[in-house]
Amino acid sequence: MVLGVRLYSALYPSWGPVCLLLRSFASCSGNPASCCTMPQLGLLHGRAWAVLFGQLRRPPGAVCIGAVHSHSQVAEAALATQLKPHQEKSNFIIKTPKGTRDLSPQQMVVREKIIDMVVSCFKRHGAKGLDTPAFELKEMLTEKYGEDSGLIYDLKDQGGELLSLRYDLTVPFARYLAMNKVKKMKRYHVGNVWRRESPTIVQGRYREFCQCDFDIAGQFDPMIPDAECLKIMCEILSGLQLGDFLIKVNDRRILDGIFAVCGVPESKFHAICSSVDKLDKMSWKDVRHEMVAKKGLAAEMADRIGDYVQCHGGVSLVEQMFQDPRLSQNKQALEGLGDLKLLFEYLTLFGIAEKISFDLSLARGLDYYTGVIYEAVLLHTPAHAEEEPLNVGSVAAGGRYDGLVGMFDPKGHKVPCVGLSIGVERIFSIVEQRMKTFGENIRTTETQVFVATPQKNFLQERLKLIAELWDAGIKAELMYKNNPKLLTQLHYCENMGIPLVVIIGEQELKEGVIKLRSVASREEVAITRENLVAEIQKRLSES
Repeated sequence: MVLGVRLYSALYPSWGPVCLLLRSFASCSGNPASCCTMPQLGLLHGRAWAVLFGQLRRPPGAVCIGAVHSHSQVAEAALATQLKPHQEKSNFIIKTPKGTRDLSPQQMVVREKIIDMVVSCFKRHGAKGLDTPAFELKEMLTEKYGEDSGLIYDLKDQGGELLSLRYDLTVPFARYLAMNKVKKMKRYHVGNVWRRESPTIVQGRYREFCQCDFDIAGQFDPMIPDAECLKIMCEILSGLQLGDFLIKVNDRRILDGIFAVCGVPESKFHAICSSVDKLDKMSWKDVRHEMVAKKGLAAEMADRIGDYVQCHGGVSLVEQMFQDPRLSQNKQALEGLGDLKLLFEYLTLFGIAEKISFDLSLARGLDYYTGVIYEAVLLHTPAHAEEEPLNVGSVAAGGRYDGLVGMFDPKGHKVPCVGLSIGVERIFSIVEQRMKTFGENIRTTETQVFVATPQKNFLQERLKLIAELWDAGIKAELMYKNNPKLLTQLHYCENMGIPLVVIIGEQELKEGVIKLRSVASREEVAITRENLVAEIQKRLSES
């Protein structure tokens, strides 16, 4: 039978799809039931078979004439059969992935205001904008984040490069500097990053979130760029009016010095540093237990570390550490203490020293930090008495990473860097809670003028008028109806917070004027068409 089918296929090319099915049918020993699972077309419904065998009963000429129509019938029957199981899924739940969320128009307005304020501060300090891909080569991100490397999202291998979603904006920046051989740059970057951690939505912790970064790359005199980064953090947090805040500072060289004088093997420095970094979430007792029971540190070493990392204060604590009999013998620690002393001098000149605390428990678990590190936390006192305190952890952080660029450079050339990152999502959580507490209304559009009419058949005039306003740079809207009711148009303006309405009708058209209405006061004045744009711009500038 297979030989006969091949002969028919050669004589009558338009029988192609039919012959394909017949060959499969023949190979199945003439059993249509077993042929229904052939790989070329998948499972076929009985209707598809009926169409095919109906074609075979026709004379060859008839098959040729109706080939296109028949092929279409077969395809439709097969497609309907394949789609049917998917249409019967009744348990499908529409939701966003865990640790992500949609942002409503109201939320977007607030978020954009926060980001605009942050970016304007970055620009005030001379930063240039930069963007990098949302994903990087996996090898670019590995061995940069210590224990947090397990939180990186790896993308499925598509038969090409092994890729991962970016974990932060710092490592891509260092890669950019090395790749482009840039030795000096002050940049800001706003973008999403992804971390596969357990989300805590109420505290603004997500798996996908936005960061706003500011970094200074280049060889400069000690602590001047570092002091500017701390000044920027203070400006942003003060400008956002989130309440009282404190910026903790430390130096990784001091921490390493503490570990060394306490007898910790150098191979355990990063692991113990990661434990110390949890002191803002765990008690010293729990952190000590982790060091001893899980990371194999001797109990007496952990106790000696505890004597140091539970200390915090101002510049006086820096002086005190200089006098410490053990720490003063460590070269790394002395370098860190010397830089912190200089840093506090600059912070005093900037007028922000009272906002800074030297906190020896601050560790910043990321492996790439090499010097000064800092982290801003909101104190539990809300900005307004009616607000509930919301513990969101740190809202900004950063530090110095002098060796990161060299990790990407083939010759290991280093570019010293220092920077900061603003946690937009956590700040947004606080602002959002404040909005709910005070019931604030938020405009979701920036429309300044609405073009209205009280009469029918005035769509063309409205379109001509709104085009004039758009061309003059005025933000304007109209209703997408031929004959809208005037009351409906005015209610829309009140609900959307649009301040001005221009009204055109038969009378206005005859007199060559336009009525300009204030939505708030409901006062109307007639303005000549040629003076309308100037009058609107004047009112908007005064409001």
